[in-house]
Formats: sequence, structure tokens, C-alpha cells
Amino acid sequence: MLHDPSHYSPPPLAQEIRLTEGDKQTLRRLAAEVADIAALPVHREKARLWQKLNDLEPERPMVWINEICWHEMNVNDELTLTTQHPWARDQERELRRTLYQWRHLPGDMIVNDYLACPLAIHSTDFGIMEDVDIVKTDAASDIVSRHFKIQIRDFPDLEKIKMPVVTHNEAATEFYFQAMGEVYRDILPVKKVGQTHIWFTPWDYLIRWWGIEEAMLDLVERPDLVHAGVERMVDAWMVELDQFERLNLLALDCDNTRIGSGGYGHTRALPGEPFDPAWVRPHNMWGCSNAQIFSEVSPAMHWEFAVKHDLRWLARWKLVYYGCCEPLDTKIPILRRIPNLRKISASPWCKTERLLEQVGRDYVLSRKPSPAIFAGDGWSPERARADLVAFLEPARRAGSHVELIMKDISTVRGHPERLWEWSRIALETALEYAS
Repeated sequence: MLHDPSHYSPPPLAQEIRLTEGDKQTLRRLAAEVADIAALPVHREKARLWQKLNDLEPERPMVWINEICWHEMNVNDELTLTTQHPWARDQERELRRTLYQWRHLPGDMIVNDYLACPLAIHSTDFGIMEDVDIVKTDAASDIVSRHFKIQIRDFPDLEKIKMPVVTHNEAATEFYFQAMGEVYRDILPVKKVGQTHIWFTPWDYLIRWWGIEEAMLDLVERPDLVHAGVERMVDAWMVELDQFERLNLLALDCDNTRIGSGGYGHTRALPGEPFDPAWVRPHNMWGCSNAQIFSEVSPAMHWEFAVKHDLRWLARWKLVYYGCCEPLDTKIPILRRIPNLRKISASPWCKTERLLEQVGRDYVLSRKPSPAIFAGDGWSPERARADLVAFLEPARRAGSHVELIMKDISTVRGHPERLWEWSRIALETALEYAS
């Protein structure tokens, strides 16, 4: 995520990274394990299958798992960090998670044959952060309950939303790149990677500053204020995107990059034309949007206060993913007005038959099975499979294109093997429903 509305991210510092020999050896050992996995031919086959899906020519449903409750996953110290330097610990964490997911819950994951060195990019964000009371039920989890304090009450308050300023600390990028090159030399190549997919979601931010009940009432009582608020958020994102493009900080996402709230972005449609490999533009990439808080808002109001505003942003991209947790089965007609739409989120709250009838074969459906299946006192593999079949069977009859994305996993009740088994069941079921 480029932004986090809960806090400001400090600018990156240009500092030389000096590691102990012990830290280096730990990272090299883990990277060598990743390199062995990345060399397997299965990844080329998985990439081909993801591409076929995203090109609306699927051979079978695809399976991917993310947003994992990592604090409950550690088994036999597979995720226990042993390095000391903060930068090394960040590297170790990602390497260990990649290895863990490959061993236990791979689905159709693809392991890159290189290591990415992200450019040291910083944005000043939108000038306003959430003011919130937080309640935690698990100190080790990132999942919390929030009560938002209102910061936008009328037109003058919209001025609190500022236009972001983007910078690239090239010296910091070079320090990171040199450190990775020294550690991983002769194991895996290191590539500098700019900003890939951008999570664009004005309403996820607005409700944190506006208040949920207040924003929903204002759709009816003060529509002009709501329109002005959404437009200012879109303006801010557009100003930021213009800077990314001008500074040459964008990177292709038609690869093992997560798109929207779904799976990988492989497709023959990208990067398209015109394309300069040395200067990626938005029209070479995927875009996305959603309005999760609009779950119970009518299609007409969803269009008026969300999608219609989003079109300015969505028009910049070659392909578009729409949706996240909001049910969209009654809103496909308004989504069809997005000219470059390719993928639609199918949350657990959608009515399956209505969704399939509305979508047909025109888009990829990013099906999100409910993660609540992991949170009960018991675990039922039979129920997990039945839940998948309940969507895939009518989807096969409708000729729909489907990816199965398990996400938002807040707990497995201390039993990581539940998620391991779900991964196996989902892949087996997907293979049964091959075209």
C-alpha cells in the first residue's frame, strides 16, 4: 500500500548499510533456498495459467492466499528472525514468509527469480491522518477495532486534504541496492523496482475523517459536500500520479504483482502500446478502485458518489480491477460503464446466481471465500470444500472466469494447519473444475 491513513511514513534515509557476517550468512542461506524454488519450471506454467485467466481464456480457476495472520503461523521457528540489523530483519522476514508460504500454503503462487529493491520513494500523503480510539483483542495481531473521531464537518474542512508531494531519494535507493547486491551476489539478481500497482480507494480514507454514519447520512442530506470531498480526494491522487509519471517512478505490474484485492497481474494486454521500457506510464499498467463502505448503498448512489468520480482515475490505466469487500451483485450495470474493466471482486456477501448472471463471461471474478471458516472452535475440511464448490459449480455452468483469493485472515485460532489444508483443498477443487 502506498499510503496508510493511520500514520505518516517518514522519508527514507540515505545511510550505508553495514551488516555483521552472521546477518549476511543468514540472508544468503535463505536466499539460496528461494533461488532453488524460483528455478523450478512450475512457475512458468503458473504464470501462463494466470495470463490465460486475465486474458479471459482460463484453463481453470486460480488460487492465491494473502493477508495472512502471520503472528499465528510460526511452526518450528520457520518464521523466527535471527538477524540483528533492522534492514536485515526486514529482508529476512520477507524471505522466510516466501519460503513458508511455498512449503505450506502455495496455491498458485509464483516465486520470482530475482529480488526486488524498491526505489526509496516518499509521498507526503494527504495532509490528514485518522484520529481514532483503538481496541485490540490480540496484542500480536494487526487487526484492531477503531472508533473514528470526526475531522471533516463542512466545506472549509475539505482544505485539510492536501495535494501530495512525491520525492525519490536516489542516494537511499543506491545504498539499498548496493547492500542487496553485496549480500545476494551469485545467488539471485537484484532489480530496482519502482511503484507498481497503486491502491486507489477514496472512500476508505474519507470515512476515517468524516465518520461512517455521518458520511452515509450526508449522501442524502448534503450531497454537494460529499461530491466536493470525493473530488478533492481524486484530485490529490491524480496530482500524485502525475508526479510518479513525471519522475519516472512507475513499474510494470503485469507480472507477480497483486492487482486490486485479487491475484497476479499477468496478461498479454499489457504493457500495450505505446510502451517505452525505460519509462513506464499509467496506460501500461493496471488500475483499481472500490467503495467498501457502500455495501448497502443503492446502485444509483454508488455510481453517483463513487464510480462516476473514479472514472477520471480509472481512465489513466489500460486495465481495471474493481471492488473489495463490498457485494457487487446488484451493481454490475454501473460497473459496465468502466470502459477498461477486466476484473471484479466477488465478496462472500454476493448472491452467487445473480452475480454470475450479470457478469457472464465478460470479466474475471475474483472470488473471496469467507475467512470466518478458520475462526471457529472446530475445523471442517468438508465445509471448506463445499463452500468452494457452491460457487465453482454454478460458475462452470455460466462459463465464468474465476480466481479464488483467500484474504483478510485475522485468525486461524492458533492452528496454521487449517490454512495449509484449505490451500490444498482449494487447489484440488480448482483442478476438478478445469475447463
